Amino acid sequence: MIRRLIVSYVLLVGVALAAFTVPVAFTLTAQLRGDTEESVRREATTMALLLGDGDAPARQALARVAGAYADETPGTVEVVAADGTAVPPLPLPAHPGDAAFTKALTQGRSTADWGSRFVWGPQLVVTVPAHAQGDRARIVGAVRIRYATSDLSARLWRIWGFRAVLAVGVLAVAAGLGAIVARLLTKPLRQLNDMASRFSDGDLTARSPVTGPQETRTLARTLNQGAERLDTLVASQRIFVADASHQLRTPLTALRLSLDNIADGVDDEFVHEDVEQATAEVVRMSRLVSGLLVLARAEAKVSAPEPLALRELVEERLSVWRPAADERGVRIALTGEADERLHVLAGPGSLDQVLDNVLSNALEVSPDGAVITVRVDGDGGADEAVLEVLDQGPGMSDAEKSRAFDRFWRGQGLTGRSGSGLGLAIVKQLVTDDGGTVTLRDAPGGGLCVRIALRTGAPPRADHRTGPRLSPRPEAPRSGG
Repeated sequence: MIRRLIVSYVLLVGVALAAFTVPVAFTLTAQLRGDTEESVRREATTMALLLGDGDAPARQALARVAGAYADETPGTVEVVAADGTAVPPLPLPAHPGDAAFTKALTQGRSTADWGSRFVWGPQLVVTVPAHAQGDRARIVGAVRIRYATSDLSARLWRIWGFRAVLAVGVLAVAAGLGAIVARLLTKPLRQLNDMASRFSDGDLTARSPVTGPQETRTLARTLNQGAERLDTLVASQRIFVADASHQLRTPLTALRLSLDNIADGVDDEFVHEDVEQATAEVVRMSRLVSGLLVLARAEAKVSAPEPLALRELVEERLSVWRPAADERGVRIALTGEADERLHVLAGPGSLDQVLDNVLSNALEVSPDGAVITVRVDGDGGADEAVLEVLDQGPGMSDAEKSRAFDRFWRGQGLTGRSGSGLGLAIVKQLVTDDGGTVTLRDAPGGGLCVRIALRTGAPPRADHRTGPRLSPRPEAPRSGG
């Protein structure tokens, strides 16, 4: 929009400038042409009067005037008698019988030939008849002046060139002023766009300044009011989910303990089977409640990202998960070129939760004897580090990958039967909040690759990490979307 405003402003100034400058330049050109023709004709008429005297002294004076004129101006003088002969001491012209001399000698008509219809040619040719002194009816000869127009062309270029340079300067100034005016005019719209961009990224606290014309002020107030209401509704929803999840954990724990007591107190096989089914449902509901609580806290996170040593954090979490993997005969391998100097920006405890969720998913879908590869690299691009977790499970189809981050969506794999549908939703929320991205790809040789790109940051002076540590096995499986 700014470009269009600048172009429109420059075009408007250009049209106004052309409407003023071009006619003036044409007027000056016509004036230069007319003044030159009048001057040359006046000189030719003066010489024709000397020729009309007819005596020898007058002809001698004519010769001297013609020589002086040729020396002082870019013009040459040609004279011919009425019978087409030379007028001594001046030489005979090269073409004494041409149309201009014929008109002057037979009809007494003066002519002016510029040599071109467009401005002028290389020379101006003015021919005037010479009448006998005291007898205007008798023509005694004709005088012609050939005036070179090179000086006129130089003056013409100066006239048009000056105005062209002036026009370019004015247009440049107009473009600069147009850019300033356009930015001032579009500043409220850019502020509204900035608010909309932040809002679309999940920043519900984004507001637009109420500035600019009445229309944009009204629009800004309307958007701010809508944002306030939406922020209030979303905050209320988060508070409700967090409170409900927190309140549900106590009765669910009590219910599980009661079921365990019932199972310990009866010997009936059928009762044991029913109690085990009920306990499994209670466990699944506990996972769902825990996932909702983690997600609500992630959405309401207000802590700023801080630099964390990526490889050190990954090694720490892998040391927690390796005993669980050894029970299944699954090996966890750490690869990559990143060292302890690579730091990424992440909120306190958020990257721990991300790794716990992704490793839990990978371990659940990995067959016995498989390998889970965790790769840490710093070559993801400018100011970016990459963390990848590759498993050897069944993988996901393209349709499943497109929905994997949806809340409460569960796939058809192993985790889909027992998961809550919140695992990858939590991962995406935490990574996005820290300014990173998470994508799902097919792992080489089969399985799934979870690729997490994080912003890099300068290491702190004292390398330490704060924030809560989660349990070694967070219960938020991959089918969580």
